[in-house]
Amino acid sequence: MRALSALLLLCAGMASAQENSGLDELTTREDLRGWEPVGRVDFKDGGFCTGALIATDLVLTAAHCVINRDGTPVDAADLTFRAGFSYGQSIAESDVLRTVVDPDYRFLDPAPHEMVRIDVALLELATPIPSAVISPFAIGIPGTGDEVSVVSYAEGREEALSWQRVCGIVARQDVLIGVDCDVSFGSSGAPVLDRSGYRARIVSLISGGYEEDGKWISVGMQLPKLVDELKAALRRGDATSVADLPEDATIGTPGTGMPGKPGKRIILQGGAGSTDGSDGGARFVSP
Repeated sequence: MRALSALLLLCAGMASAQENSGLDELTTREDLRGWEPVGRVDFKDGGFCTGALIATDLVLTAAHCVINRDGTPVDAADLTFRAGFSYGQSIAESDVLRTVVDPDYRFLDPAPHEMVRIDVALLELATPIPSAVISPFAIGIPGTGDEVSVVSYAEGREEALSWQRVCGIVARQDVLIGVDCDVSFGSSGAPVLDRSGYRARIVSLISGGYEEDGKWISVGMQLPKLVDELKAALRRGDATSVADLPEDATIGTPGTGMPGKPGKRIILQGGAGSTDGSDGGARFVSP
């Protein structure tokens, strides 16, 4: 807890040093070009988080989005991923087949350092979204620069993605990363992106944060090692929650996009989709 407190104190002292861009709302297919892997993780009873495809059948989001405050897992069958969701239309949708989080994760608010660093979940989709439709993001480690980008849904802007082209890494400590990006409730699980290369890479996730003088300071974590561990858990069958399946259902190898898993995928070619989710229950943890 002291390590996290020290990081937040450092964030507060450095937040004003970064000149941030404003938010761009992504409403058209052209606006969404390159950001299609980001989507809304909607709960059956309302509420949402932000998630991003990292394989044709794997979505990355925050662990506290799929773990209830009483420690029980959110039923995978109650989750739907809507890639590129914008005002009722998605580029692709899928039910969620399985979820997995670190077995040591607990939903605590405020969240100590030990929980923020493992506040990561993988959602295995019931039916893969072909890479020809959406090319998943790669995972990386933060570069040496202090500029990042965030794409997210949030309370008050839940109907379309908002993109902050430039915001800043304002502190680093151990595997924690502090950013001064414009996020709020519903942004849990939003990818923090390094755009210094040919294509953006996810280098952290929004776990939680606090508001100071009208400005959000958020904390995330480094990803590669933990994501690899969660993928391995799925391969072993160590899921946190599994949707009910027909007796003859088969499960492919996570991260490969292998067919044979029941569920739905909706590829929209200009027609309207729909969602009955609401901003109630959008997850955001205070470190």
